[in-house]
Amino acid sequence: MSTIRGCVFDAYGTLFDVHSVTTMCREVTPDALALSATWRAKQLEYTWLRALMGTYEDFWSITDAALRFALKQHNIAIQPQQYTRLLEEYYRLAIYPEVAAALRSLQHYPLAILSNGSPRMIEAVIAHNNLQKVFTQVLSVDAVRTFKPKPEVYELAPTHLRVPKEDLLFVSSNTFDVIGAKAFGFQVAWINRTNATLDNLGWQPDVIIEHLDQLSQVVAL
Repeated sequence: MSTIRGCVFDAYGTLFDVHSVTTMCREVTPDALALSATWRAKQLEYTWLRALMGTYEDFWSITDAALRFALKQHNIAIQPQQYTRLLEEYYRLAIYPEVAAALRSLQHYPLAILSNGSPRMIEAVIAHNNLQKVFTQVLSVDAVRTFKPKPEVYELAPTHLRVPKEDLLFVSSNTFDVIGAKAFGFQVAWINRTNATLDNLGWQPDVIIEHLDQLSQVVAL
């Protein structure tokens, strides 16, 4: 890997655990993991479909639509108050255990979040996890009204950080995001927490790690 002059992080699944919603899911179904998995899968699918169709809605609306689908798919009927609490768990997602310390160790670099999330969603989950002072930039796809892996989303990072894309390290746990970022021209680290298989589309990350705190061990930061 060449010189790195800044780090850009995906948010959901990379810094923040989307499946921390299972705690609330258990209040409405004994199969909380299945509900969470369907919710997340459909959430991502809706971003890709809307990006392809050019019919943008923000990530909060997509998260809402995906939850409605997941509940219907699993034949779960809940009260409006339960629904609101469940949806609003996206404001309170937990960070992975190593994230706060790992980010502190990288403070000598400009750090950015680049997320599909709407500004309100990202700001809320950052505040919930006391990370307000960590990031130089918090970038949302709202600025370009489409979703990853569209190149115009990734362009937000070098534009706002004022660092060439080839000098930025992009960090994500999501394989579609890893491939999209590499195709765009970033250096890329894949956090593979689940021993997943990378999609076979011709692009490879520069580094593969299991946890964020391993980043400094494998990359000259």
